[in-house]
Amino acid sequence: QVQLVESGGGLVQPGGSLRLSCAASGIIFSIYTMGWYRQAPGKQRELVATITSRGSTNYADSAKGRFTISRDNAKNTVYLQMNSLKPEDTAVYYCNADSNLYGIKWGQGTLVTVSS
Repeated sequence: QVQLVESGGGLVQPGGSLRLSCAASGIIFSIYTMGWYRQAPGKQRELVATITSRGSTNYADSAKGRFTISRDNAKNTVYLQMNSLKPEDTAVYYCNADSNLYGIKWGQGTLVTVSS
C-alpha cells in the first residue's frame, strides 16, 4: 500500500523557518520525481518545488531563494526547508510522487500557518 506521510507543519512567525518531511512507503522511492505542492484557502493547488530521481530541482518563483527541496533515497524521504516565511505561504502543503510507470501519488497534507 502506497503511503506518503507529511510532517513538520505548524504555526510560525513571519520570517521564521520550518522543515517539512514526507516519508514514503510502498513505492520504489528512488525512481520517482518527488514534489511539494500547496493549497491556500480559496485557491487552487500550486507547485512549490520538485526534485527528480537524479536530484535536479525546480522551484516556483515564489519559492526561489527561500525554499530548498532535498531527498534522502536511503530513508525514502523528501524534505522542504522553508526560510523567510511570509503570511502568504500559509497553506496546506502536500507531498507528491510522480512516475511515468506508476502514476501520481499524493499525501494527506500538512498545514503551515505563518502569522504573528
